[in-house]
Amino acid sequence: MIPVSFEYYRANTLDEALELVKKFGDEAKVLAGGQSLIPMLKLRFARYSKIIDIGRLQELRYIKEEGGQIRIGGLTKHREVEKSSLIKEKVPVLSACASEIADVQVRNMGTIAGSLSHADPSADYPPTMLALGATMVARGSKGSREIPADNFFVGTFTTALEPDELLVEVRVPVIKNNERAAYMKIGHPATGFAIVNCAVKFSLRDGKIEGARVAFGGFVTVPYRDTRVENLLAGKDVSLDTLKRASELVGEDQDIIGDYYADADYRRSLAKALFVKVARSALGV
Repeated sequence: MIPVSFEYYRANTLDEALELVKKFGDEAKVLAGGQSLIPMLKLRFARYSKIIDIGRLQELRYIKEEGGQIRIGGLTKHREVEKSSLIKEKVPVLSACASEIADVQVRNMGTIAGSLSHADPSADYPPTMLALGATMVARGSKGSREIPADNFFVGTFTTALEPDELLVEVRVPVIKNNERAAYMKIGHPATGFAIVNCAVKFSLRDGKIEGARVAFGGFVTVPYRDTRVENLLAGKDVSLDTLKRASELVGEDQDIIGDYYADADYRRSLAKALFVKVARSALGV
């Protein structure tokens, strides 16, 4: 199909992009890598009278370490996250997560900020950012602000970004020596989107789980941290029995997705099994 006609603007600087976003408001949509927006425009699921292309802003394309964090520019490609030697060394789970996104063609075009701002509940990044305790840096007409990943995803395809803000940077804490992390998904065979995905990060001390961050997507309408599971794991021995007991709490009180491919009960069962698998991978049990 052909998109509804629109006016096209190409920003040459971040300041110019922010001015255009402020000027046009809800009339406009920002185009980064285009791997989510363009299909929606072509299918006419989305209609905007103005498109603001920020894809050529090299100032938002970088990966660097600073203050115990990996700072990733918003227009950094998925493939760059996947292949970065710095990320592989400091936060290998993020590299593994990026490698699961769609296919190589999409990873060569799609951007980290574009994916996170789109906030698809079945996307790969959200659970990983939640588990890692990442911080999103937004910039708008009032300046910059930091948004913890825990507060970033507020609804299906909805984030905490204000209408005049852009996600310009993602900050991810470096994995410490006593921490273990992993990410896995069960993907739809046709699309690759997660039916269920899960990311975990554990802090260990003297053979016990000192703290846990456990996050899910795919089977819920909004990616989330499962604090019930985290609380049960805290202070427990590292064992398969501990993980299995924790898995029984997965998805309680959540709005679980059900559709023609997999109903809600089946997805929750998958989530329980996937949690055990990804946690065992992280902990080596």
